[in-house]
Amino acid sequence: MSNTTLEPSDVARRIHEDGADDLFVLDVRNEDEYNEWQIEESTNVPIYDELLEFDYSTLETRLDELPEETEIAVVCVAGVTSARAAEFLREHGFDAKSVDDGMNGWGRVHRQYEIERVDGVVQIVRPGTGCVSYLVHDGEEAVVVDPSQYIDQYLTAADERDLEIVGVADTHAHADHVSGARKLSGELDVPYSLHGDDTGELEGVTELEDGETIPVGERDLDVIYTPGHTPGSVSFEFGDALLTGDTLFLRSVGRPDLEDSAEDAIRTAASQLFDSLGYLTDFEDETVVLPGHFSDESMRPLATELGALEEETTNELLSYVEDDDQDTFVETIVESLADEPANYNEIKQINWGKEQPGGDAEALELGPNNCAAN
Repeated sequence: MSNTTLEPSDVARRIHEDGADDLFVLDVRNEDEYNEWQIEESTNVPIYDELLEFDYSTLETRLDELPEETEIAVVCVAGVTSARAAEFLREHGFDAKSVDDGMNGWGRVHRQYEIERVDGVVQIVRPGTGCVSYLVHDGEEAVVVDPSQYIDQYLTAADERDLEIVGVADTHAHADHVSGARKLSGELDVPYSLHGDDTGELEGVTELEDGETIPVGERDLDVIYTPGHTPGSVSFEFGDALLTGDTLFLRSVGRPDLEDSAEDAIRTAASQLFDSLGYLTDFEDETVVLPGHFSDESMRPLATELGALEEETTNELLSYVEDDDQDTFVETIVESLADEPANYNEIKQINWGKEQPGGDAEALELGPNNCAAN
């Protein structure tokens, strides 16, 4: 990488691990695109169309708003207009670099985190999409849970730890990102596991059932059937941790409307979700919750003890479960559903095996994560 560009992964590291005090992120995309999806704590100067015409007049009028002593990371859609803006800024004395491949590159970033409170779990976070996956391991063996389509991330994580991947599993059929489970399973010739109610037209899948186990070294990944977000959603218990997929997040729960958006179907699925959450909250308070998604939480890794999660007021829907108030839980979900994830129907068709991923598979999942119920 040249001294005029920044890797998106370096931007993520500096924001989430080193703090953003030494980096100012300037987003030059149009305002509507920025409002829909952005790098946290970035600043928007909507001059994308001007930069396409090599027009720097608006940027020049905003120079006094930019930090003179802090490195500036300029981001756009794919790195073209940001490179123009960064060059203009350098010519005016600023330490400015373009984020390579722009927000497209940001959406592909994966960051690894060891879970200190849980033995044998690596959390792999995609800060640009809110997706979280896991490398669960014991001895020399590992199982990958909820992998993205970028399977090299998991092959590398396993190689770095001298682990052999012996299985791949999805907690459910995803609607927000293209699963890499089949691809990884085929690459390594290992089983791909998914609950039967979520397999669609997939073939050669090991269908999970409640109470079954997936062996990992000398330990087991225990299957807990937790329907609601999808008919076949499961969570996994591994030692002192619960990998809750899209059933339970740190500040919300999974939305139940992506299979069927009719109100009666949503209410039925929300009631199932209520029961599933009730089962999960019966685990010990010290159990560490490891979710499948996040919104704007800044903690890394994303992990909270169940007791602490129940005591906090940030997860409103979980509080209704604690109060055994199913009616309010269901009504709140029905009334507060956000926009669906981008391209979720196309993504579901791919993950069900009804369509093959095409050249636009990467672009399909770019954008904000909207898998939470509120």
